[in-house]
Formats: sequence, structure tokens, C-alpha cells
Amino acid sequence: MKILSFLLLSFLAASSLVAKQPNIVIILADDLGYGDLCCYGHPQIKTPHLDQMAAEGARLTQFNCPAPFCAPTRAALMTGRYPFRCGMTQNPAPDGGAAADALHLPEKEVTLAQVLKSAGYATGMVGKWHLGHKAGFLPTERGFDEYYGIPYSNDMRPVQVLENTQVIEYPVVQATLTRRYTERALGFIERSKAQPFFLYFAHAMPHKPLAASEAFYKKSGAGLYGDAVAELDWSVGQVLAKLKELGLDENTLVLFSSDNGAWFGGSTGGLRGMKGAQWEGGYRVPMIARWPGKISGGRVSEQMAITMDLFATVLEATGAKMPDDRVLDGRSLMPLLKGEAKSPHQFLFGHLNSKLGNIRDARWKLHVLPATQLKLKAGADGKWLDPRAPDGVTILAPYEQYNLDAFPGLNTGDAAAKMQLFDLQNDPGEQHDVAAEHPEEVQRLLAAYETMNKDVPVIDEVKREPYKK
Repeated sequence: MKILSFLLLSFLAASSLVAKQPNIVIILADDLGYGDLCCYGHPQIKTPHLDQMAAEGARLTQFNCPAPFCAPTRAALMTGRYPFRCGMTQNPAPDGGAAADALHLPEKEVTLAQVLKSAGYATGMVGKWHLGHKAGFLPTERGFDEYYGIPYSNDMRPVQVLENTQVIEYPVVQATLTRRYTERALGFIERSKAQPFFLYFAHAMPHKPLAASEAFYKKSGAGLYGDAVAELDWSVGQVLAKLKELGLDENTLVLFSSDNGAWFGGSTGGLRGMKGAQWEGGYRVPMIARWPGKISGGRVSEQMAITMDLFATVLEATGAKMPDDRVLDGRSLMPLLKGEAKSPHQFLFGHLNSKLGNIRDARWKLHVLPATQLKLKAGADGKWLDPRAPDGVTILAPYEQYNLDAFPGLNTGDAAAKMQLFDLQNDPGEQHDVAAEHPEEVQRLLAAYETMNKDVPVIDEVKREPYKK
């Protein structure tokens, strides 16, 4: 009742202010690596639209997600809270067993869509939700006016497209998915142009299975991965062009990022590890912000930031309010994006499933728990047999997917162990543990870790239920 009362009061208070509020567009790629864009240093993949967005706005080089895989980061984005606080430290999956099938963002959590809807916004979502796929937990039941997309990863069976809460396509032709998602996103902007709107555009690409339409397939010169990223870049360009066409450009904040690091075929930009690992290659992702007249063009910031900050940034930009009965971990990036402000965080924390695995500051990273990395068993041919690979029946996508020989990051360095310390300024690839040389930094970071860790519930990994320590 407290949340419902808050939302009602917020809606009434916002009714006279909607004309002054900016539009919000959040574009989230899936498994896009830190080094996958041209403006982040990729030597082959061309991304002219995202490069232009960065030239006209701000590009962050130390932007992390709180967990190195999908749903926890998406929950953090939608709630402004670390995954351990908002109850999403694992991935929902319709084909992952009973517990994974039932997993969803807890009802007590308030989403960014609910907050903005209560502030008078039209709210639309296109793409991957991954915060619950059962009745009662879909986007239109968590604050969005409309939804079109695959509600989880595009390799989780059954791969099907929903419109609001109804299945409208199965099996899904993934080659046309980016194009169709883009058409839906543009349609929402067109329909909502007369009022403030929030578009959450969560692409399927470049999550496996990779796919691209005929206009992009085998055209990038950088393989199927490059084709998929090139079409993703085209999609961003289409959104920005639509905003300009409708005269909404200067009143729209556009934020672009990824949910975690790269999978096979992608690039971590020289960082260690990949998606699913607690090395920086799993956590660090691109982030570009554009708002003409509010964010100066060409700004590059090396200040630390994290996914939940996008939530807080939108709150400041719109004036929308959250209930005051919960901890928000995100901090607004508007001062940093507008000028030379320092990071709003002294420390960032990285999840290892339901636990906090590590802590970092501007220079140092302490792996309190040993970093884990995906261990995929190779067959006699040296390749991993993906149980969710395209089969031409239930998953429709090109068969030439990437494998173990296309590792996206560094796969070298000191073996993972507890209490390892890495100097991210001088050793961004986390190759050499320097804990023995800097015990004072270990103790300083450990103290901050232990303070935060007091808030982390212990999870019964069998029942997936929290219990007190």
C-alpha cells in the first residue's frame, strides 16, 4: 500500500509538469564487450553512429556493471540497487529448471518504468526483459505501457516474441530481429512525441546466437560478430535520427551501455576474462550519454561509474521521485557528464552470484573471493557443443557461431585466489597479484568490503531463499 500511495501522489504532483520534462531513451546491448566499438578501440568493427553519439556527448572508460551476466545487471538498472538488494542475483530461464523458471524481480521492488509512469511519462519497452517471464512479472505488469520482445535471452527455449503479454511469434527468425526491434522503437517514439516518454530499448545482439539481416550479413568484414554489431550501430543511428526528425533531439537524454562483458567472438579491449567472470572483462562495458545542450560533445571521462547510476541520472534529469523506504546505490552522473566532476563513488562492488566477490576503487581491485571463469568442456574436435545452439527448428539463426578459439579477453595471468590485489592503473589486464607489496591497500579495501557485506543476505542456493547470517 505504501508503494501504491507513493505512485499515486507522484502522478498527481507531476501532472502539471509533464511539458517541461525531458524524454529518456536507454539503449542496452546484450553481451557487448568493452572493446567492441570503434570509439573504444576495436580495429575492425565500424560503428559510425555510436562514434558520432560519443562525439556529440560523453564517453565513459571506467563504467562497470555490478554482475558479469544478464539479469542481475538489468535488475540493477531498473531499480537503482545492487542485485543483492533487489533480489536478482541469478538469471530467470524457462529451460533452466523449476527455480530458474519461477525467478522474477520481487514485487516489492519499484522499477524505473513505474517511477516515470507515475511522473506522467509514456513508457515503452522493446527487447530483452529478463526479470521474470511468468504472468504478473512481464514489463506491462511492472510499469511499461507496452512491450514487444523476447522476455529472456534469445537462446533460451522457447524463443518467442511477446507483444505485451501474448506470444505472437514462434519460432523467431532472428536475422530480422534487430530491424524489427528498431521499427517498434521508432513507432513508440512517433506515437509518444506529444508527451514525455521513456523508451527502454534492450537489444538481443550481440548475445548468442548472433544474427544479422541481409543488409548487414557478411558485410562488415569483421565476421558474424561484426555484422551483428554493425546492425546494432545502425539501429542506434535510426533512433537518433528519429529524435532529430521529430524535433525532440535537444529534449532527450539518450544513454547507451551493455549488460556485461563480451562472449566468444567479442572483445574486452585487452581486459582479462569475459562474460560470467569476475575479472574486469566481465564487468567493464561501454557507456555513452548524449543530451544536446546539456552534455558537452567529445567529453571522455575516466571516472568510475556503475549501472545503477543510470537510474539515478534519470531521476535527476526528470525530477521523478522514488519511495524513501529503500537504499539506492546509484548516484547521478549528471555532474560528471556536464563537467569535470569526480566519480560519485569511492568504491564499486562486483557480484559473484549471490555474494560480493570483489571491490575496486579508482586504482585498486581486491578479489576477496577467487575470481571464477566459465569452464566449458571441449569435445574431441576441440570445440564446445552449445546445447542452445541454432538447430533450424526451435532456434533460427546462422550456424556459424563462435567457439572456444574466439576467447574475447586475456586468458593469462596469476591463477585466481582469495585476497588478490591488482593495480588497474598499471595492470588493467589483472595479470600480477600485488597484495604482498601493498598490504595497506588490501586492508583498506577489505574494511570497506566488510562494511558493505553486512547488508548482503546469505542465500540458500538450493531453495534460492535468503536467510540471516
